Amino acid sequence: MIGMVVLLVALTVPAVLAQTPGAESKASAMAGPATDSALTLEEVLRSSARSAPDIIAALARNRQAEARALTAQGAFDTVFAVEGRSRVEGYYDGSELAGKAEQPLMENGGSIYGQYRVSRGDFPVYEDKAYTNRLGEVKVGALYSLLRDRLIDARRSEYRLAANDIDIARFETRATGIGVQARAIEAYQKWVVAGLKLKAYQALLALAEDRTRGIQRQVQLGAKPDILLTENEANLVRRQAFVVEAQQAFRAAAVKLSLYYRDEQGAPLVVNEARLPADTSGFGRLNVDPAFNLEGRPDFAILLEEIDKATVKLALARNDMKPRLDLTGEVAKDVGPEGIGGYSRTPLEMIVGVTFKIPLQNRKAKGKLAETQAKIDELTVKQRFLAEKIRAEVTAIGIEVDTARQLVDTTERESALAQRLASAERRRFDLGSSDFFLVNQREESATSAQVKLIEAHARIAAARAELAAVTADEDALGLDLRAASERIDGPPV
Repeated sequence: MIGMVVLLVALTVPAVLAQTPGAESKASAMAGPATDSALTLEEVLRSSARSAPDIIAALARNRQAEARALTAQGAFDTVFAVEGRSRVEGYYDGSELAGKAEQPLMENGGSIYGQYRVSRGDFPVYEDKAYTNRLGEVKVGALYSLLRDRLIDARRSEYRLAANDIDIARFETRATGIGVQARAIEAYQKWVVAGLKLKAYQALLALAEDRTRGIQRQVQLGAKPDILLTENEANLVRRQAFVVEAQQAFRAAAVKLSLYYRDEQGAPLVVNEARLPADTSGFGRLNVDPAFNLEGRPDFAILLEEIDKATVKLALARNDMKPRLDLTGEVAKDVGPEGIGGYSRTPLEMIVGVTFKIPLQNRKAKGKLAETQAKIDELTVKQRFLAEKIRAEVTAIGIEVDTARQLVDTTERESALAQRLASAERRRFDLGSSDFFLVNQREESATSAQVKLIEAHARIAAARAELAAVTADEDALGLDLRAASERIDGPPV
């Protein structure tokens, strides 16, 4: 009864769709460009690497990290400032204009600067330093850190951390790409498995349909009882239900594959049965590089970058524990005719200064130091465990590949024997030496063995794909992030 319902649904739905205006055009649009060539794994991987939304989003996050690094680099921008003041009321009428350019040092926590200042009018005695000669004063100076901020400071640590974030974003992009390509391979393999199973069940149904005509003639001639027609119809319906279920699985697999197989504009393409590979060789053979570098795994490389970031923060905390000892120096020269301030401005001036400062408790730096050291200890343990986990995964997948090979060999023999038994039983049935139940059982056993063989080949293909993902073999996975980046942002200038 269930089989009859499934068959009725399968026969009714296409008829309804055929009567719906525009249904045919919509289906053809979803199926993509018309072609009879078999869809290959390489095509899917190229399409996925080029257009997968997850990869495009990861590349955008990469650009965000680069932008944040540019922001951090802005702390070392040259700063130019102009300041002017004038007494508009009161006993004194002095005016002063100063322009200053300052450049922070990348190799030290200090800076260098140059300044030009000019003044006119009278100033009170407590602002005597405002006087300049008629053409103004030229000054250059520098501040140099001797203890705290000499090797690292907040600005340089932010810049170094931003550089680490760029590397992390790139590794995360690689990890995303590897994950996407692995899922694309899985979707393609499931699509091929579903299609080959559909073909197997269609072939099984075709055998029953061919036999129906022979049984009808035998019943008409009186060689077989009428009940055999009923039994054959029940068998036919059951096999039609197998085909309907296989078609549903195949269409669902095609829809999932469309998430990775896209056109040039990035729109999903739902491929039809015409592009299905002929046999299990369509799974494709991934050539996984046997040389595995642990640091080539993006997640392991990310952990190393996190340790490096923690090391930078540790160095900054140790820097904050030091006292501040800064050395300053200035050279100033007034130029032009003598101003109201007198001759004392005219000679060259050289000024040297020292600043010393230290917090007495320094609890903030001590707490930061202890926290960062604990973070490094945590990350070191995670790094060691991750290395052990990755090696165990690679070993386990290697065992899975070997087991899958053995399973394929065993299943091939099983399938060959089942096909021979089914063929022999059909000949016996045609000659009247076998019964209807036995020949159907042999045929369905042969189909089951064929399906098992398809799944065995899929298992070894899936194991190889998993090995490529675990070892981060981008060549085997068809991952070219540079090409994807150039497609989105254009070629580098």
